[in-house]
Amino acid sequence: MKCPYCGADKDHVIDSRTTADGYEIRRRRSCQVCNNRFTTYERVENIQLQIIKRDGRREDYSQEKIARSIRIACQKRNVSEETIQTIAKRIEHRLFSRGEREIPSEVVGEEVMKELMDLDQVAYVRFASVYRQFKDLNQFVEELARLMGTPQAPKDPAPE
Repeated sequence: MKCPYCGADKDHVIDSRTTADGYEIRRRRSCQVCNNRFTTYERVENIQLQIIKRDGRREDYSQEKIARSIRIACQKRNVSEETIQTIAKRIEHRLFSRGEREIPSEVVGEEVMKELMDLDQVAYVRFASVYRQFKDLNQFVEELARLMGTPQAPKDPAPE
């Protein structure tokens, strides 16, 4: 490992710890040339996952894209960045544990919605309105009614 300060490749590990999620090892290192300390992370390299978009295009999987979507849905809500990152990692773990190289974007969206439903209902509705492409207020009200577990009020009958 090259020292980020002097570029030397002589260092020794001072401390190794597993991260909170258990998927990485954090190592504190000390350069034997300049004596500066730095941190490295080691994780298992996953297969490259492809997401199949609704229009048939394929796109490389990105945990940051999932985190960004959650972050947008949670704007001005009391949700920490740490929570957002933890959720994104949980979703990633479930996607990779499927053992498939290609996953439809609908599966990713449903995973995000499951997490947001448990986290924050307002964030859930925000995400659902974009993900499910609500066309009008009725679709929005139907989703809210479903979320609240109440039947939707009957629509006004057509005038005779």
